[in-house]
Amino acid sequence: MQKMAELLGLGDKCREGALGAPALAGSCLADNRLNLDVYPDGCRQFLQLFEGQRGEVVQVEFLRLSSNDRLLGTALGILPHLKHLKSLVLKGGHARDEFGSCQHGSLTNLPPDIGNLRCLTHLDLSFNSLSTLPSCILHLTSLRVLLVSHNRLVALPEDFGSLSNLTFFSAMKNQLKDLPQSIGELAVLQDLDLSENALEFLPEEVGNLHNCTELDLSGNCLSSIPDSIANLKSLRRLHLHSNLLVTVPASLASLPNLSRLDLQNNCLRAVPPEIQTSPFVHLRGNPLGETEPSPQADESSAKGLQRLFLAPGEDSFTVTSEGCKVVLACGTHFYFPPGAASDPLRIYFRTLAPDPQWVKLRHHDVLLSRVLELQPHGVEFQQEVQIWMPCASPKTLHQREVVVRTFSGQSWSDLRTRVEQKRKSKKHVAHCSVLHFSWFLVVSRLVQNECTVPTEGTLLFSSVDPNIKVTFPAGVTEETRSVKLQVLPVSAEEIEEITADAGCRASPLLCLSQDSLLDFLRPVRIQLPLPPGVTGLNLDRSRLHLLHGDLEGQTWDDITSQVVLEFTHLYAVFEVTHFSWYWLWYTTKTYIGGIAKKVYERLRMYQVNFIALQRKKDPEQVLLQCVPKHKVDPVLKKLQDRYRGPEPSDMVEMFEGEQFFAAFERGISIDMDRPDCVDGRLSFIFYSHLKNMKEIYVTSPVDRKGQAVKGQVSFYRGAIPENIPEDASRRRKGPDSLWLATLPIKLPQLKPRWDKNSSPLNGFSFPPLNLGNAETGYLTQANLLSIARRVGTDWQTIGLNLGLTYQQIERIGYNNKEDLDKQILDMLFSWAQQNKEDPDCVNKLITAVKESGRQDIADEVETIIELGRQKYRESIRRVGLEQESSTEDSAIAMT
Repeated sequence: MQKMAELLGLGDKCREGALGAPALAGSCLADNRLNLDVYPDGCRQFLQLFEGQRGEVVQVEFLRLSSNDRLLGTALGILPHLKHLKSLVLKGGHARDEFGSCQHGSLTNLPPDIGNLRCLTHLDLSFNSLSTLPSCILHLTSLRVLLVSHNRLVALPEDFGSLSNLTFFSAMKNQLKDLPQSIGELAVLQDLDLSENALEFLPEEVGNLHNCTELDLSGNCLSSIPDSIANLKSLRRLHLHSNLLVTVPASLASLPNLSRLDLQNNCLRAVPPEIQTSPFVHLRGNPLGETEPSPQADESSAKGLQRLFLAPGEDSFTVTSEGCKVVLACGTHFYFPPGAASDPLRIYFRTLAPDPQWVKLRHHDVLLSRVLELQPHGVEFQQEVQIWMPCASPKTLHQREVVVRTFSGQSWSDLRTRVEQKRKSKKHVAHCSVLHFSWFLVVSRLVQNECTVPTEGTLLFSSVDPNIKVTFPAGVTEETRSVKLQVLPVSAEEIEEITADAGCRASPLLCLSQDSLLDFLRPVRIQLPLPPGVTGLNLDRSRLHLLHGDLEGQTWDDITSQVVLEFTHLYAVFEVTHFSWYWLWYTTKTYIGGIAKKVYERLRMYQVNFIALQRKKDPEQVLLQCVPKHKVDPVLKKLQDRYRGPEPSDMVEMFEGEQFFAAFERGISIDMDRPDCVDGRLSFIFYSHLKNMKEIYVTSPVDRKGQAVKGQVSFYRGAIPENIPEDASRRRKGPDSLWLATLPIKLPQLKPRWDKNSSPLNGFSFPPLNLGNAETGYLTQANLLSIARRVGTDWQTIGLNLGLTYQQIERIGYNNKEDLDKQILDMLFSWAQQNKEDPDCVNKLITAVKESGRQDIADEVETIIELGRQKYRESIRRVGLEQESSTEDSAIAMT
């Protein structure tokens, strides 16, 4: 410690224990993170922190230091003490030479004790001067991500394959000439980037990377690649451009998941036909000989599959007759085949939060995605356009299926859909093909079996329960009509739990519908299985009831005496002339309609709990969420490291698409200017498979300098979806029929960082300003203050990503060195004042916070501007300034 103090120029003052970490460095130590690479003397800050706050520093899990720092060598000696370290970044490139090029860091090796950091999973040593990979890295058995790009490596160690948990490895921009055979032992490796090296050949063992999804070998000296590459069945993208390849194996075209094979700028003179004709192959820049495709074919295959990756702020792209592939920032993919659009067409898109007023979910439907709007509406494509939409994990039960639902301007219809699971992220996408654009969402519905009924009759049975059959005799209809059948199995346990009657049983619930308003000309014969435990041998007919429900499920009538029931050993058979819901019950109750209605309503409800958690490092940051009961424990487990709060609320029942509000009470308030704030309450819509969550900052009008504030947040019901029985919607607790639950919120006694008017601290203010505009979405000064409250110690990183220089960041820190709040405000409002005339400034802010690892802030900004745009459009319509077509009138709530 004495030597360290001398290095820092602290002398006897340090040795006497009088040293305290500077305010700036101390403010960086938060949430077990230390981001010190943005400071010119970051290593000095780190050494001072270790001297003054050692107990806290050794608990750090995420550390960033600049390897351009002259005290890096001394700082490296401390790293082995950080036993909890999970992520370590020692990057160069923070300084530039007189020509503006990034200067590599001074790092040439690592202390051997670094190999003892058993928790380390992420290591970034990019932009340094490594000529060999430090041997201690091979002892990091938990390492999953390793980045050594922009170094001077000429080889990898022979036992490199011992990093058995590695999933991502980047060594781009080095001098590697070959690879060790052990690289094939990286069994879980998914991304391998070896671009811009000097590789002349690859070992056959590369073909053992069976989990690899992206392999980048571009910019090397490869003249051939091994046939074993064809074993990489998980491979999606293979980059081989800018090499010396003269041939490639034909087997590459058969890789099942390959979506991009880039062979541009090589020496290929002959290409196997199956590769030449593959839609995902790029061949430009090759001296192709006799097998060279015609100019027209080359134009179609190369230009037609141009790949566009859109940034978060973009809202449009252009499709030409050559076609293209498009990937949106939200994860949605498109494939426009060549010829889909005859002329260049500008496509506009946006994602919307679903509103139950216009997203009409049918009985027992579950919403799995947000709403995607594509414009221009109704445009006809010459060929089908393929769409892949991300969605929540669907239920795997055999009685449900996933469909993409689209709005035609008057009604919603379901598209033929295939569900795929991304191999890398395990997320689900719904794939469909369309000839026109409109609104799209993903829904899980009951399995639907359908058929056309001709005059000669037909047979329809359920794929969920083949024992359910519908027989249409000859002469049943004069004109062909379409019939649909859906089945909802109901277990005996569910019936018993709801009715509290152990002897009560019911068959599957059967729904029949048709596209005609006319009854059938002859009776249609329906076969239903008898309720569980009931057979034709022990059947007591007085206990059996056949129920009929209307299509809205509002009423259930006992029609046992109105039909002729026939029984076999396993089935009940009856005849009807019109379609609706049918349910067979076996019970001692004399009036069964009310019981069936109660059961049916409960089958459509979700049991949920409300949670209200406060961030441990900043209690003013409150997370609110409505969680289905079976997800409560996993959600709390995921959040427990960062948040604390009361136990979840008592169980409450809610319907899919039901609105509810959160109100802060007893001395706790929120920013009333939020677009999602209605009459002082936050508005939510409950969808069981979507996140019903918001994270906000709360304040107190009470001066907390002398006392803590014990407030609360209460949840209330709002509008309920249509077609919900009125008596079911009134099941409430407490004296207020709309009240759902109340949870405590406590703000501890401390000096407030913000005054009660949500204004900057005294002596620090800027003139009022708005960013953006009302039509595209804007942020008010109040919005910026709300954002500033959440920034915390990440302000330097965000400032750099917004374009501020290191000198500006340093000056802001120096001018406000005793006050973190003023540092944040100075950075954010200075940038806003300088960029308020930039029409794209809001999107730049969103991009900057995402690049800084603050997705939570980006989500809040996107929500604010989207709700602001909606309010603007609604106000324009109210004053009659916007002309709407009849089609748009049908979808007024969508725009």
